[in-house]
Amino acid sequence: MSEELPSGPKESPPAPRAAPREVWKKGGRLLSVLLAVNVLLFACTLISGGAFNRVAVYDTNVFALLTAMMLLAVLWIFFYLLRTVRCPDADAVPCRDAHAGPIWLRGGLVLFGVCTLVMDVFKTGYYSSSSECQPAVKILYPLTQAVFVIVQTYFLCVSAKDCVHTHLDLTRCGLMFTLTTNLATWMAAVVDESLHQAHSLSSSHGNTSDACLALDMERAGSPVREDCSCNTAVCQIFQQGYFYLYPFNIEYSLFASTMLYVMWKNVGRLLTSSTHGHRHTPSLLSLFRETFYAGPILGLMLFVVGLAIFIVYEVQVSGERGSAQQALVLYYSFNIVCLGLMTLVSLSGSVIYRFDRRAMDHRKNPTRSLDMALLVGAALGQYAISYYSIVATVAGTPRELLAGLSLTHALLMIAQQTFQNVFIIESLHRAPPGAEPHGTAAEEPCHGLTFASPDTLHTLPARPPAPRLVGPSPAGPLGAASVILAPRGHWRCRCLKDISLFLLLCNIILWIMPAFGARPHFSNTVEVDFYGYSLWAAIVNVCLPFGIFYRMHAVSSLLEVYMLS
Repeated sequence: MSEELPSGPKESPPAPRAAPREVWKKGGRLLSVLLAVNVLLFACTLISGGAFNRVAVYDTNVFALLTAMMLLAVLWIFFYLLRTVRCPDADAVPCRDAHAGPIWLRGGLVLFGVCTLVMDVFKTGYYSSSSECQPAVKILYPLTQAVFVIVQTYFLCVSAKDCVHTHLDLTRCGLMFTLTTNLATWMAAVVDESLHQAHSLSSSHGNTSDACLALDMERAGSPVREDCSCNTAVCQIFQQGYFYLYPFNIEYSLFASTMLYVMWKNVGRLLTSSTHGHRHTPSLLSLFRETFYAGPILGLMLFVVGLAIFIVYEVQVSGERGSAQQALVLYYSFNIVCLGLMTLVSLSGSVIYRFDRRAMDHRKNPTRSLDMALLVGAALGQYAISYYSIVATVAGTPRELLAGLSLTHALLMIAQQTFQNVFIIESLHRAPPGAEPHGTAAEEPCHGLTFASPDTLHTLPARPPAPRLVGPSPAGPLGAASVILAPRGHWRCRCLKDISLFLLLCNIILWIMPAFGARPHFSNTVEVDFYGYSLWAAIVNVCLPFGIFYRMHAVSSLLEVYMLS
C-alpha cells in the first residue's frame, strides 16, 4: 500500500491547481456575458436611436461611445499581452488550441483589416475636409478605429490559440468587452450603409414621401449637418470611397468577434494530447494537386460572368424603366442558375458522404461548434427575406416575369442554403483522409492531463499500412465506430475538393453583389407594392446583413472543408 501512494499525484500532477480554477468557470462566464449584454444593449440603443430624424440622439454621441469603447479595449489588449509575455508559458498559457484561429481565418482578418484601415483614411479625409464645422470626435473616431484595428489584428494573430489560465474572470470579461466593441462597430457600420442605400434608392426613384419615413443618410438631428455640405470633388471621392469599403469593415468586425468568442471559450480549458495536436493541413504546393479541376474552372467561370452581370446591373438599374427591368431579369436569371447549380453540387457532396467511410470526429471543438451555429443562425436572415418575398409574390395581384423570377429565386435561395449547410456541417465532422486516428477520450479531463499506460503499448497489434482500422470498438467507452480510412487522392476526396472550390467561388460572387450595393429587393416593385416601402426597407435592412455575413462565413468554412478533404 505504501508503494501506491506516490502514484496518485504522479498520474495527474496539475490536479491541485486546476480544481479551484474550474469551480467558478460558469460563474465567470456568466459575469462576462452579463457585462457584454448590458454594454451591447446600451450601444445598440444609441446607434439605433441616432438613426432616426426625430430622436435627439446625435451621431457625435455614437462616435464618442464607440471611441471610448475602442480605447478601453486597446488598453485591455496591451494588459493581456504584457501579462502573458511576463508570465512563463506553463503558468499563463499552458496549452494552445490547434483548431482555433486557422491560417485562412487569420489571413482573412488581415485582409479585411487592411481594407478597414483604407476606409479609415477615406473617412478621416472626408471629415477633415470640413473640419471647421465638424466636431472633433468625428475626426478622432476613424483615427481611434485605425489604432484599434492594428492592435486587435496583431493580438488575434498571435494569441488566437491561447488557453489562458491566469486571472480567468478578468480575461473573460476583457474578451467579452472586446467582442462587444466589435459588434457595436459592426452595427454602426451596418446602420450607416443602410442609411446610405435607403437615401440613394429614395432619391433615384423619386420616393419623397417614403424617403421621409426612411432613414436619412446623415444621422438625424446633427446640429452641424446643414453647414457641412460636401461640395468639392475631393470630399465626394472620400465620401463615396469609405461607403464602398464598408463591407470589408463589416466582415472584419464579425471575423474578429468569432475569434474572440473562441478565445473566451478556451479560457481555463485543459487539453489532452489528441486535442492539443496539430490538425491536418496540406502544403501550399499541393493545394490544387488532387482535384479534377472541373469545380474550380466552372466556379471561376460563374465568378467572372457574375462580376460582369453585377457591373451591368449597377449601370442600368438606375436608368429608364425598360433598361432597369432588363437589368433585373439578367440579375435574377444569373442568380437562379448559380443557386440551382450550387444546390445540385451540395446534394452531390452529401451523397458522396454516404459512401465515405472516414472516421467521424466527435471531440469537443469550440471552433467547429461556433461555425455550425453561425452558419445556421446567419442563414435565418436570408430565409426571412425569401419567405417575405414568397408571400408577396404569391398573394400579390400582378403575374409578370419579374414576379415569377423573384419567386423562383426565393425558393432556390432557401434550398441552396439548406443543402449547403448540411454539406458543410457534415464535412467539418469528418476526419481528414490518411490522418492519424486519435484513440484518446473525446471528453476533456476535469483535472489535468490524461496519460496512457506504457505497459499496454506492447499488447497493441501492428498497424497495417493502408487501408487501416482505426478507433475503438463501438462497445468501448467512447462509442466510436471502427472505420476504414480512405487513402488520400481517392476519387471521392478529389470530388469533394472540386465541390468545395466550386461552392467557395460561387459564395464569393454572391457576397460581392449585395455587399457592394445590389438591392433588387427595392428595384423590383413586387415586394415594395405589397408591403410598402417603409416595412419592406426595415425587413431588408435588418435581415440582409446576416445574409451577407453568411456568404463570407461559408467561404471560410468551405476553405476548411477543402483542406480536410
